[in-house]
Parts: sequence; C-alpha cells; structure tokens
Amino acid sequence: MRRAIFPGSFDPLTLGHHDIILRGITLFDELIIAIGVNAEKKYMFSLEERTRFISEAFKDEPKIKVVTYKGLTIDFCKEVEAHFILRGLRNPGDFEFEKAIAHTNRELSEIETVFLLTSSGKSFISSSIVRDVIRNGGDYTGLVPKTVRVQ
Repeated sequence: MRRAIFPGSFDPLTLGHHDIILRGITLFDELIIAIGVNAEKKYMFSLEERTRFISEAFKDEPKIKVVTYKGLTIDFCKEVEAHFILRGLRNPGDFEFEKAIAHTNRELSEIETVFLLTSSGKSFISSSIVRDVIRNGGDYTGLVPKTVRVQ
C-alpha cells in the first residue's frame, strides 16, 4: 500500500492545501492529513476546529484520514507505516525550505518526500495571509474551503 502523510498545522486549511490534497490522493492509496501539534506555537484555531475543518472538507473521500501528532514527522511516518511525505510548493522560497527538510528526513530515514506545485491560481495563498485577513475583518471566504468558517 502506498501510504503518505501530508503534515502541517493547517491554521487554517486553505484552498492551496485543498488543491494539494485532492491531487495527492490520485498518487497514493491512502493519504493521512497529519495535523502537527507544537506547544510553542500560538494558533488562531483550536486543534478541534482545525480537525473539523479538514474532516468535513474530505468527509466523502475514503482514501483520506485526519489525525494529529506530536514530535518528529519521520517518527510519525514510522508509527503509521507511511513511506512518503507529501508537500506542496508555492514558490522558490518554499522549495529551498522544504528541500532542506526533505534531505534531513532522508538522512534520518527511508522516507521519500514528494513535492507537488500548487495550482497557479492558488499559489499566493498561505495560512498566515488568511489569518491576517481574518484578524482584520476581511473576506477570507475565497481563500479557504467552505468548511472553514470563523464563528
């Protein structure tokens, strides 16, 4: 079975993430959306909200599981027997950052990282931009799936 994880904080899930996930499920038998928990980070949305946003967005996709994890991503991969990490790239800066992580992960394990470029119409979207739009009362609805709603 080709099992991959798509790790991230998803604070919140964006249309860029959504794009990578939909395209990623065509490559793998199972895609685990792995929400990383970092005690050092201050999130806009609770872990429960982030899990709900993702679970609702993909509720009709049997190849997708949504889970949370702590610690090193490669350790989590070993725990769930995933041999691939899926990552999305928006720009050259993302590539350089992700390349360093992928090389480190490969040095520490046998896990391969698979990169997908975000679709051109979504490459400008990031969770930090979405959070800034929300904080400032802007219309964020064109940047996130319908399941992401501020209460």
